[in-house]
Order: sequence, then C-alpha cells, then structure tokens
Amino acid sequence: MTAARILLLGLPCFLVVLLAQAIAWVPSYHDQGALNPSRLEAFVEASIGDARLLNPILNADTSSSRIADLVFDGLLRVGEDLELEGALARNWTVTESAFLAAVDVADANAMARRIGDALRASDAGLLLGDPQVVAPMGREVTQVIEGRDAPVSVQVNVPARVRLNLSRVVPDLEQRLRDVLGVIELAPGLDPSARVDAGAVKVPEAMARQLIPSLEHNPEITFTLRQGVTFHDGHPFDASDVVFTWRAIMNARNLSPRRSSFEPVKEVRALDAHTVRVTYKRLFSPAVGVWTIGILPEHLLDDDAMRTEMDERKITGAARAAFAMRDSRFNRNPVGTGAFRFRSWSSDELIRLSRNPDYHAGPAVYAEYFYRVLPDSLTQELEFRTGAIDTYQAEPHQAERYRTDERYRAFSAITPAYTYIGYNLRRAPFADERVRRALGMAIDVDALIRYALFDEGERVTGPFASITRWYDRTVSPLPNDPAGASALLAEAGWARGADGWLEKDGKRFEFNLITNHGNLRRKAVATIVQQAWQRIGIKCNVQVFEWAVFLADFVNPGQFDAVVLGWRLDLDPDLYQLWHSSQTGPNQLNFVGFSDPRSDALMEALRLEYRPDIQQQLAHQLHRRIAALQPYTFLYAPRSTRLLDRKIVMRAPDGALQPVRAGGAGDLFFHMNRWQRLAHDPGF
Repeated sequence: MTAARILLLGLPCFLVVLLAQAIAWVPSYHDQGALNPSRLEAFVEASIGDARLLNPILNADTSSSRIADLVFDGLLRVGEDLELEGALARNWTVTESAFLAAVDVADANAMARRIGDALRASDAGLLLGDPQVVAPMGREVTQVIEGRDAPVSVQVNVPARVRLNLSRVVPDLEQRLRDVLGVIELAPGLDPSARVDAGAVKVPEAMARQLIPSLEHNPEITFTLRQGVTFHDGHPFDASDVVFTWRAIMNARNLSPRRSSFEPVKEVRALDAHTVRVTYKRLFSPAVGVWTIGILPEHLLDDDAMRTEMDERKITGAARAAFAMRDSRFNRNPVGTGAFRFRSWSSDELIRLSRNPDYHAGPAVYAEYFYRVLPDSLTQELEFRTGAIDTYQAEPHQAERYRTDERYRAFSAITPAYTYIGYNLRRAPFADERVRRALGMAIDVDALIRYALFDEGERVTGPFASITRWYDRTVSPLPNDPAGASALLAEAGWARGADGWLEKDGKRFEFNLITNHGNLRRKAVATIVQQAWQRIGIKCNVQVFEWAVFLADFVNPGQFDAVVLGWRLDLDPDLYQLWHSSQTGPNQLNFVGFSDPRSDALMEALRLEYRPDIQQQLAHQLHRRIAALQPYTFLYAPRSTRLLDRKIVMRAPDGALQPVRAGGAGDLFFHMNRWQRLAHDPGF
C-alpha cells in the first residue's frame, strides 16, 4: 500500500476518532459554563432591530424602551399584581385642592361656611381643615386666541374663591356643591375680560369660563422620594430631577411623544430635596400611572450641559439655535438610576450594560447584559439553541414543539398587544370609511390566525388590550365577505378596468403596504392580505424595510400608504397618545392621522373619570366607535411563547433557588434582577 493510499484512508479515520473523543472534553451547550465561567454572569438577549434613542421621554420603539427600562427608573412601576408600587418614590398620596369662584370676598366667606358645614356632615374626613377664602388675584395663562398664529400669554383677573383641601379626588364635587349652593355657574357680575399681550380684549364667554372656571379641580400627588439613590455617574438623585424631567417632556423643542400625558400637569414643585408635589389643572384619571416614566438627570441635560456639549462639539449658527435634547449624545450614552449601567453601543450589532452595584433595590445577580441585533428569526433560533443567546421568542409554527421540549422552560400567554394594518387617512383612497371597511372585509382573519399563526393568537376587534376589562367583547368582527367588499368599493366609485384592476377617475387602486424586516408574522400578514386584495381588484405592493429606516423614513413622518405593525399596550384605558386628533404630528403615535370629534370626546372623558365602572362604559363606547370607523384593520392579539434555558433560575428573597416565573400580564422579565444562571440543570 502506497503512502498516498495510507494517507487517504487513514486521515478520515483519524478525524472521526478525533471528533468522537472531543465529545468527552468539549463543553456542550448544556455544560458551557465549565470552560467559560464568565458566561454564567451574563444575560444575552436578541432583537430584530436596533434601538434608536435611549432616552425614556423621547423613544417610541420597543428596542429603545427595552434598554431604557433597564437603565432608568420611574417614580413608580407596575407591580407583579398589576398594581402601582414605588420605585424611586417610597410612597405617595393623592389629594385635591378645589376652587369655587365667588362674587366677592364677602360672598366667598358665606360660601365657605355653608360648604364646610355640609361636607363635614355628609362625608367625615373629606375636608382637610376648614375651607379657605382666596383673595382676587391676577393669573397668566397660555391661550389659543382665534386669529392669532400662535398661543399667546393671557392675563386674567381671578375673582375671590373658596379653596377646599380634600383628602381624595372627588370627581362628583360639582354635584355635591350644587346640593349645598344650588346652581353653580360663572358668578354673576364677573367681568370676563382679559389682557392679551399689551391690549385689552373681550374674550368669548366660553373662553372666560375656561380661564375663570366656576369650579376648578386641582388633583395633587405628593411623592416621597427614596434617599441615598444616585445616578450611575455618582450624582445624587433628588426632587429637582423630577421637576426637570417634566419640564423636558413639556418643552416643545424636544418633541416628546409623551407630552400629551403630562400636559394636564399645572405644576411640579420640589417641596424639599426628597418631596415632590404634582398639581394638575383638571381631573386626569391616568395621573398616577404616567409617573412610571424614567427620570432624567438634570445635571447632564439642563441648559448649561447643553451649551457645554455644543461647545465641545463645535456646534454653531443655525445648528446651535435648533439644538435640542433629541440631538444630544446622551441619547447614545444614557445615565439613569436603574439596575443596569450603560457601557457601549455598536450600531446594528450590540448594546452592552453592566450591573449597577449601588441599585436602591439591591444589585442584580447578573453582572452583564447584552442586547444583540439579529434581524433574522432563524439566526436567533440557532444562536439560542447553541447557547449564544439566553431567550428566544418562538415563531408560531415552533411554539407547540418548544412547549414540550424539556430542555427549555416555556412561558406562553395572550399578550396585552395586537397586530393591525394601519391606513394613512391623509391619503386617498383611505380617507373613505367604506374603502377601509372593504379592505378589512376582504381578509379572512380567522384563516390567517389558523394557518399563518398556527392558532397562536386570538382575533381582536378594537384598540384595547383584549386581556383587560376595557376591551368590549360584544363587538362583532368584520365578516370575511369579498362580495360585500366589492359592493362597498363600487359604492365608493371604484370599478374594474380593462386590465382587471379597480379604477376611479382614471387612476388604478394601487398602493404600498410596508412592514419591518425580521418579523415573520408581519411579513406573512402582508403576503396574505396582498393576495386577498388582489382577488377583489386592488394592486398592493409589499415592501419590507430595516427597522430603523422603517421608523425614521416612513412611520414617524407619516410617509406611507398602509403599514403592518403592532402595539403593546398599557393596562389602563388611556389611549390619548395613540388615537387623539392632537397626536397626528411627526414623531407622534397617531401616525395614521385618525381624527374623529366623537372619539376625541370619549378619550377626553376617560381622562376625567376616576370610577372604574364608568371608565369601562366609556372605553366600550370608544372601542365601538373606532371599530365602526376602521382606521385600522384589527387582526389579532398574539400568543407569546418565550423560552429560557432551564439552567436559568430565580433567587427568592430568602436566597433559595426556584423556577423563573413571569410577572403580571405575562411579563417574563419582571423578576430578571433575581435571575441566576447555573452551570447545570437544577432538576426542577
């Protein structure tokens, strides 16, 4: 046998032996901590898209919010039982100061005595002290005046008033006072005049009633802050940071999509270094919940810090005049008070965080957190199965298989979210309600859920999370009725042309449907609806874009025809940011341009209502109204099946190890600070 033949025959045998014996010493996925103990100290997550702005008051995408939630704390957070609990605030109280207008001081004194006697007799404990008489005063407010291009400063003369300090918010206070005083209206003899800029004007009576209300509700929240909390750079956190965060949200230059949630705030005042009082202009039922937003460090973002940054970056001229928080490098190098500190960001690749050893609630067990950008779901699955990432969102066709795989722990639940097709109502033909309804009727949503999602979802009909009481389950979904859809389109003036496509006024019914790369479900939806619409004569072109481009170039500026997207919702009934007509501008969340006075009125009423049963009635009315107008084709609430390796466990407060459990509403990461990765399967 020649040496060449020996080599050809022997080399494969040698390689087989080498690979076989490697099984004994090369660590497998399930033993990967053996040669790399540091891997046990790091949690690695993956996303289809990169973050954009790591600033909690500016971001509006899931990836940015995920990182911001780890880096920043709010005053409050949603607890495991879905009730609010303290974060940067140790506790809080909700009270109300109400003001009732009087004709003059003498009238106010008489009203104060009558109201005090009546309320003490009917509701012991409601009044905090005696009613007080407030002397007439001037007040400056910002007001929109017809014929003026911009809001102006208005000086009004506020009459004598009775101030009631109440132990709780009393939405029905007006009716209670009517029982004591009779009809409450703008006090007779008041002069509803005001000074606007330098000139005196007579304002309309409706505006006078707004500027000088007969009854003014001022709900107040007093937060007691935790002491000893520091930002990640060592600077102490205190009440001035809370005041600054509110002012930054309300600064129009910053274009915060959260602005509408904080507009009802009249004042945020630091009573001392660790006490903040938030006073509202009017009744606002979501008031407490909005303070889950992350708190910013004033010392890194105030005017002095902005000027220093512009000097360092040599920003001058028009760019300096236009410079705002959205332009700051802070958005890529955030500093918060959260459980993890920001370390680095490689665009479209990796964000790295490290444990905050000084975290006020105790340091996380994991030393590091990595957020990898893996736009392809298949790549994510492969990396999860090899141990390169620690959690994986199973695709619908994989969910059942993974739920029975003993190597992983599966967490499966209908999420407080939904997927939809949103139409740009500013563009023809989507401004026509009949067209939107026809587009929805052409789609067999039940078949889409069955075959594209493998039944990993449930059909939805409206804008609220289906797991909440606000969702109206009596609303019937659109029927799958292509013939009926065609009839509606014909009624709207669309007819088949010679080439088979629908036409109107010589223009073919053709538009682009866009979605983001990396989400297989949305791509499947786009393909299915494209075919459904083709069958009724509509030409739809599907386009898929990388996440950052998708948001920046199309969604945020409203430059699209139709979009496949989804919302993950809060559990309260406030949908103002998503649906109110005032929220349709660039970088705001009502990017489809929905505008309906009746829906606006319901959303505004919801913000004034504190009684859950009445809130539910209003929410159901809003659900029915939006479902009737079909600004979206509402599709389904997805069932999420998220996987963890069984070696990831949770440390109980007493130190004992236990299986990971999800928090309220299926939030897998609620207890993440207590997670620990073991070298071997713990056996439970």
